[in-house]
Amino acid sequence: MSRSVVLRETPRCPHCQLTPRWCICAGERRVDSPLQVDVLLHFMESYRPSSTGHLIKRVMPASGQHLFRKQEPLRREQVVQPGRELWILHPQGEELPAAPDPARLQVLLLDGTWTQATAMAQQVGAWGRRVRLPMRGESRYWLRTQAGEGRFSTIEALLFLMAALGLAEAHAALRAQFELHVYATLRARGFKEKAAAYLATSPIRAAFPELLARLDERRPNTGSAPGSGAPAPEEKDRGDGTAAEPGRE
Repeated sequence: MSRSVVLRETPRCPHCQLTPRWCICAGERRVDSPLQVDVLLHFMESYRPSSTGHLIKRVMPASGQHLFRKQEPLRREQVVQPGRELWILHPQGEELPAAPDPARLQVLLLDGTWTQATAMAQQVGAWGRRVRLPMRGESRYWLRTQAGEGRFSTIEALLFLMAALGLAEAHAALRAQFELHVYATLRARGFKEKAAAYLATSPIRAAFPELLARLDERRPNTGSAPGSGAPAPEEKDRGDGTAAEPGRE
């Protein structure tokens, strides 16, 4: 007689969405910025714990998060704030305009696959200015295999914009939160060597020494049952960062 096996859902921290063994809530720091940040999150992306759109909302509580469903279109007034100029980051937008006062600017990030971002841009593109960023270098979002050179995650697009606007303090704080998220997720998936290589060039070594030491502590072996922290397959690129310059949550 055959037996049926019921796989238990992996327990996760309700806040950072990592398994309890790799929870990084102790390292969470609020990121403040005069720039108003909003994320249009495709409903399929909303189920993914690795989404950097979720991370933005966690560490920037003043930011807005809006769920995109093609069958339930949002209205402009649900997203756009009065008194601010709206920029929609998109690779087919105009070149970065002369930087305005960040306190008068609102940025809308499109979080989903590249195909999903095209659909989102079609729905909201007339709400403001489509702007592309001069994004160069290598992505630090090592959680998903990128589909092409020069593609970046959603949060990295925001980091490029913060740098362009001269928001150095917010940029440094957000980068640290982003890289801590990536590092801990790599460890949670069992990619210890890859995580070590990531950490070697990351500012989180100096920012979170005690938390990193705790994460590196050896724990009793709990086996390979679901939720044990066994290596998970690396996610393929879903275009998390569709606001990025083609050319890489």
